[in-house]
Amino acid sequence: MTTTRFFVYGSLCDGMVHFSKIQNFVESSIFARAKATAYRLKVGFPAIVKGGSDLVPGQLMELKGSELLISLLDEFFGYNRNNPDQSLYSREEIDVHPEGASSPVKAWVYFLNPLKLPVSASVIPGGDWRKSMEEQPPLITRLTEKQSTYIQKLGRSTGREIVPIDLTLYRELMNLELIVDKGRRLALSKLGQEVFKHLA
Repeated sequence: MTTTRFFVYGSLCDGMVHFSKIQNFVESSIFARAKATAYRLKVGFPAIVKGGSDLVPGQLMELKGSELLISLLDEFFGYNRNNPDQSLYSREEIDVHPEGASSPVKAWVYFLNPLKLPVSASVIPGGDWRKSMEEQPPLITRLTEKQSTYIQKLGRSTGREIVPIDLTLYRELMNLELIVDKGRRLALSKLGQEVFKHLA
C-alpha cells in the first residue's frame, strides 16, 4: 500500500475535533507550513485559500494511501473531482515546507474555493490559526451540552419529523443563529449545519 502526503490544518490536526477521521491512516506527521491565506470561518475553524504570502502552520502527514480514504476526505471537504469549479474545496498538490528541512516537498492540500468564501469569514493575520483559536475558541466548544445535543438531534432528523424544544433553548439557538424557524418545524441554519458537521 502506498502512502500519500497531505498537508492538514485546523480540525484535522492531531488533537483537533476531526483528527479521529484520519488517525488510523497516519504513518508519520511533522510540523510544516504552506503558503496560503488563512481565514477564520464563523464556526470558528480555519479555511485556507490559495495565494497570499503567509506561511500557514499545519502538519505534513503521510497517510496510508487508499482510494477510499481520499474519496472520504474529498467528501468531507465537499470536493467533486468531476466538477471542481463548483466544489466547496479544491484538492491540489503544492510545495509544503517541513520543519527543519532545507527544501520543500510535494503534498496534497484542500483549498477553500474563493467563490464559496462566506462574507462573514475574516483573514487571520499571518495565517496563525492556532493563535486565533486560542484567543477565541470555536463555537462548538462554547455550546452547552443541551445545545449541542439538540443540534445533533436536529441534524440527524429526516426533516419531516418535529424535534421538540423548550422556549429557553429555542431562544439560545436562535440568538446563536444556529436554527431557523420554518413555521411548523425547526431546521438548522447554514451555520447550524457547519456546527453539526463538527459535532458529528
